[in-house]
Amino acid sequence: MSLICPICQAPLTSADNGLACANRHSFDRARQGYYNLLPVQHKKSLDPGDNAAMVEARRRFLDAGHYAPLARRLAELAAERAPHSWLDIGCGEGYYTGQLAAALPEAEGYALDISREAVKRSAKRHPQVTWLVASMARLPLESASLELIASVFSPIDWNEAARVLRTGGGVLRLGPARDHLLELREKLYDEVREYQDDKHLNDLPAGFSLAHSEQLSFRLPLDSRQAREDLLSMTPHGWRVNAERREQVLAEAFEVTVAVRYDWIVNTSTPAQD
Repeated sequence: MSLICPICQAPLTSADNGLACANRHSFDRARQGYYNLLPVQHKKSLDPGDNAAMVEARRRFLDAGHYAPLARRLAELAAERAPHSWLDIGCGEGYYTGQLAAALPEAEGYALDISREAVKRSAKRHPQVTWLVASMARLPLESASLELIASVFSPIDWNEAARVLRTGGGVLRLGPARDHLLELREKLYDEVREYQDDKHLNDLPAGFSLAHSEQLSFRLPLDSRQAREDLLSMTPHGWRVNAERREQVLAEAFEVTVAVRYDWIVNTSTPAQD
């Protein structure tokens, strides 16, 4: 285990029914199987992240298989890298995490999200993964302890990625391509702004380089109102539109384009020598 204390950064070891560091900071293991390593002083709100309704909407939509091709290709790309240790950031309800765990059965896997509601549900589904309520901005993991970080529609703190990744490890990023959910956006907004799907590459710090990129797209019928409601609830678009426009979108079946890109961004830097 490569966990560190979120308060003092000392190594965490198993103690009773939880974790503890040498400075006597302790963290219980919740009955669902996760550890809460997000101290109250690091929270921006009382209960950060997705609420229960948003988590359930995402769970229904993903469990219905609508994004199965995305998860399948993500797992294939991760397996090609054959990491010994990996982390899924912004893991949500754990759909993609489960695919990664199945593809990497011998690797040490971690998953985290700032939403306790999300992690609480995901930990019960995939107990072979170490589940954490934690923040990407303060990863409770030792430096140079990971070989792969998976980011599925989640922001990346590159300073933390550089700290926890070993040389030769990298970030496997799954993000929206230019036409992702274009038809939905056209229904929601009078003017649809063009999305630049490679803008994240402008933020790469020294020591990181793009080693592989590919795209995947397909048409997705949204035949049921439940599917349309769930998709809207799990995207930022859902809370940006008024009730009238929302009802117009939900009223009739339509198809959307699912278009994503996968980037393998490698850490080529050499760790500093003491």
